[in-house]
Amino acid sequence: MESSDILGPPYVARTLKLRPDAEGEVVATLVHRPATGPSTGKAVLHVHGFADYFFQTAAADFWCDQGYDFYALDLRKYGRSLRPHQTPNFVEDLTTYHEELDQAYEAISANYRHIVLSAHSTGGLTVPIWASDRRLDIAGMVLNAPWLDMQGDALMRTVALPVIQRLGGRRPRLEIPRKVSGFYARSLHRDHDGEWDFDLAWKPLSSWPVYAGWVRAIRAGHARVAAGLEVRAPILVLSSSRSGHPSSMRDPSVFSTDIVLDVEQIRRRAPLLGRHVTLAQIDGAMHDVTLSRAPVRKVVFNEVAVFLSAYVDG
Repeated sequence: MESSDILGPPYVARTLKLRPDAEGEVVATLVHRPATGPSTGKAVLHVHGFADYFFQTAAADFWCDQGYDFYALDLRKYGRSLRPHQTPNFVEDLTTYHEELDQAYEAISANYRHIVLSAHSTGGLTVPIWASDRRLDIAGMVLNAPWLDMQGDALMRTVALPVIQRLGGRRPRLEIPRKVSGFYARSLHRDHDGEWDFDLAWKPLSSWPVYAGWVRAIRAGHARVAAGLEVRAPILVLSSSRSGHPSSMRDPSVFSTDIVLDVEQIRRRAPLLGRHVTLAQIDGAMHDVTLSRAPVRKVVFNEVAVFLSAYVDG
């Protein structure tokens, strides 16, 4: 049953009950916003990234303007679905998310003949794996800066990561030390240097801790992509045209590059997702391209509109 959502009307939300795990009760949350006007029989399902949840209303505005009923899934232990007894954002296998993705897709496909999948960052790794495993008959897929490979220098990739992966099998709850500048979340939040309102208890400035078992799950997902997936629909992969490495919030690159992922890794790995992949690298875009400054967002959404017109909605 749908109830009011934290975003207020016209958004509503439904709690999806999942199998309990070692920490106890587990749920996911399906958010819904209907398009205005007569039904077109089209829907989009969006999945967020790490240390994230659905609050990107500009993206929902775009999809609804295109005649799509908009759905977003807050995965288990994220955002609306996070419970006090849980380790935020933690899983040991990305296929764990198949359960809530299956439920969400089943609920949507009961009412729509034309479904597009959308995902950002870590969601952009999880969703193609799920769609490939399930051999979904979808109309298209739009990925926003999908995390398709592990960034880092040669020492990190050849020495540190294999050690962490081995630890992930034996000590999955071992926290992995890392430095988080907080620049990215600060560049987004309206109380700091951005224009967006989101709950800092769900998307903290300093992100969430990461654990060896989670890193192991991510690397297994990256290996799946490297081996090639079979998403059975046209795919649009969006990213910034450049990655940035700012030393302070005064660096303009904070607001005009991807300061989270390596966009060249995205470019190299994107063709492995399926047989029909379109890549659009957007000058001036941030990590979540739909949260970029307004002139850049306009370019982003135009790219999506062209893709839909050319390959998905025809």
